[in-house]
Amino acid sequence: MEQGRIIVPREADPEPCEERVAPRFTLLIRAAKLIAPGGEFICVIRDVSESGISLRGFHTLPEGGPQWLELQTGERHEIEPVWSRGLEGGYRFVNAVEVAALVAEAGRFPKRQLRLNIAFPIELALIGGRFRAQVVNLSQQGARITCNALLAIDQPVRLCSGILPEVRARVRWRRDVEYGLVFDDTFSLSQLAVFAVGAQAPELLEAPVCGATQRR
Repeated sequence: MEQGRIIVPREADPEPCEERVAPRFTLLIRAAKLIAPGGEFICVIRDVSESGISLRGFHTLPEGGPQWLELQTGERHEIEPVWSRGLEGGYRFVNAVEVAALVAEAGRFPKRQLRLNIAFPIELALIGGRFRAQVVNLSQQGARITCNALLAIDQPVRLCSGILPEVRARVRWRRDVEYGLVFDDTFSLSQLAVFAVGAQAPELLEAPVCGATQRR
């Protein structure tokens, strides 16, 4: 058992009308990114086998396809929805997956915190006034923005928008009109998930319907 991760064999679940022949493993508290036509969303991997995977969201999971599951190493796997039950959903892999590599999070790139490629306007407040800016991507620890104002490295700023609460941050890097910001106070995973769905598909925040739905 590694710190922060528990992997144990799992018996068959009472999922509707779905027989499993491949060994299945439970992964607890494994964050991932679900990419759907409506945007990019935070989810948690519950269990996985060679044939499929079950996910839990912090809101109702998006429908429609194609959909991709992106791990914290940047590895992507195309998936298709099979069933949904409240905040949980079951998916099948479109292509063969090496489960051991997925569980070990083995990939071409080091593991890092999830970054969501979502865009929304903000106001950047700093000494000297307020400036219009645009968030380009967002993580628990910071954001990449575009802004025509000239900002200095390590300059303190405040992000104001209808999507996020007021966020205090500092400029970490700049490239032309792009800036990387690091937040003074980081977000929890659930907070980031709610902010992301509010910016892209707020209807998914509605209370989920209990019971299982098949998607064949």
